[in-house]
Amino acid sequence: MSKHDEIKNLLKASRTLLSGKNSLNETIEIKKQYGILNEQGMQGMNLGTNNVTKKIDVGQSIEDEMEEDEYETSETGKEKPAKDDMKQGYRISGGVLFIHGKEKKDLELTTDEKIAFQETMEEFVNEVSDLVEFNTLNVYTNNVEWSGKLIDFDLDFIYSIGEESGIYIDGEMTKIDDEFEEVINKLKTYYQKFKSKWAKVLGSRKKTNKE
Repeated sequence: MSKHDEIKNLLKASRTLLSGKNSLNETIEIKKQYGILNEQGMQGMNLGTNNVTKKIDVGQSIEDEMEEDEYETSETGKEKPAKDDMKQGYRISGGVLFIHGKEKKDLELTTDEKIAFQETMEEFVNEVSDLVEFNTLNVYTNNVEWSGKLIDFDLDFIYSIGEESGIYIDGEMTKIDDEFEEVINKLKTYYQKFKSKWAKVLGSRKKTNKE
């Protein structure tokens, strides 16, 4: 499956979950299929003096998974988590950021990254639309992906930089008028600021991981 197909499937899953029409079992199956069922509980984590960042327990505990990954064998009957799939989630000012990496040290959130995420959400509301539902922002080794939904237009969007750089949108029977063209232009304009900001974050993470 191509990256483009994966993005389309992710958007489809997001729209299904947001519709609220699916049953509890259907919701769980959708979340399992697309890797969304990964958040249980939280534990507080302070950065500076502002307690708006919380470290999310991924699965039962991302810390436990990383420890088990060193010792788990096929005799346990459990599938080993791939090293490339290590991740840690952080809830920041109402949004969720996931950092993906190969080693435990790759999953740490810096103050600059926290500020960049806060600024990204605030700037989007001010410069694109204040009627928006944000999904998770994912920081990978070589790319960053962020998605959301423009409520006014029932339009899903994905911002991606790095390996699959670009803007992706998905909507059903969207009316093409001046307001729609305006919001598309705003999406395109803000994407350049988003790309510049998070390219710097990726560059900084690569430099830090090499040291």
